[in-house]
Amino acid sequence: MLDFTVTFGITIINFVILFFILKAILFKPVTKFMEVRAAKIQNDLDSAVKDKEEAKQLLAQYEKKIKAAYAEADAIIGEARKQAVVQADKIVAEGKRKVEAIIANANRQIEAEHKAALALFKAEAAGLVIAASSRLVQRDLNQEDSARFVNLVLQELAVNAVANAAHKV
Repeated sequence: MLDFTVTFGITIINFVILFFILKAILFKPVTKFMEVRAAKIQNDLDSAVKDKEEAKQLLAQYEKKIKAAYAEADAIIGEARKQAVVQADKIVAEGKRKVEAIIANANRQIEAEHKAALALFKAEAAGLVIAASSRLVQRDLNQEDSARFVNLVLQELAVNAVANAAHKV
């Protein structure tokens, strides 16, 4: 049994020596590698959390900028609409002014033509009266001739008035 105890003691000594050799050669580097790896993973996780927070902040900033851009676009569109309404009002007012000027000019022309036609009518009527008067002077009139002469003068005046009115149109 002694042999067994010695062998067992040598095996334990071998095991302890092997343990320290492996610990020095293998366990320390593996432990150190595992610690470095764990630190790197933790660092990556921390970095991911930090990046996620930064991404949330950037998203919030972009959303804020987009809202501001929409608000600015709405303001620009509103201002453009106001300017368009003002411009349209100016154009309509200018059109009304031009129409009123054209109507006023047409009314002046109509009035001038009316006055010219009236003057022409008076001149022609005066000529007819003078012609009729000269006929009366040449002959001796009775009551029947006077009535016929007045009817004739009125007919000639009516024909001239209709002709002048047709000429104007």
